[in-house]
Amino acid sequence: MQENAKGRKSIHYYMRALHRDIGFFAIGLVLIYSLSGILLVYRNSDFMQFDKTTEAKLSPNLPAAELGEAMSEAFDIRNVRVTKTEGDIVYFQNGTYNTATGAATWTFLDYPFPLNKFVSLHTISGNSPAHWFVTSFSLLFIFLAISSFWMYNKKTSHFRRGLLIAAAGIVASIILLMIV
Repeated sequence: MQENAKGRKSIHYYMRALHRDIGFFAIGLVLIYSLSGILLVYRNSDFMQFDKTTEAKLSPNLPAAELGEAMSEAFDIRNVRVTKTEGDIVYFQNGTYNTATGAATWTFLDYPFPLNKFVSLHTISGNSPAHWFVTSFSLLFIFLAISSFWMYNKKTSHFRRGLLIAAAGIVASIILLMIV
């Protein structure tokens, strides 16, 4: 146990203990974020996705101007553009709307359960009640990154090595940001 001259535990002791415990707590979330991050990188390739069709009952005879808003509310899609109309059927990207009955269908790509939940957690917005959890998780990661500098005494070679590795990680991140 690291103690100072007065017999109290040092900041290194507390930082190491917190780093350890928070690291163990975060393991499940790290796995979820890692898996969903991999899936999101390949989202344009339809990797692990399948077609899913959903239906909704809208008001009949909606004008084109109101159809986009109704589709947005029913299916959570944006920028609905009508591609063609044949009789009572209005076609838009990946879906249809029957003006006579109000029946609307939309087909989209989705991940199987539980991967769809992982991806939705990864792409959560500030409007969701879970945003506090995601923000807290991010703050825990910031703490883990900073607290790692208290893992070793500043005078040891392990600390100097950690600084070099951290600098290399920062440089690699800057290069990555310049590439994308």
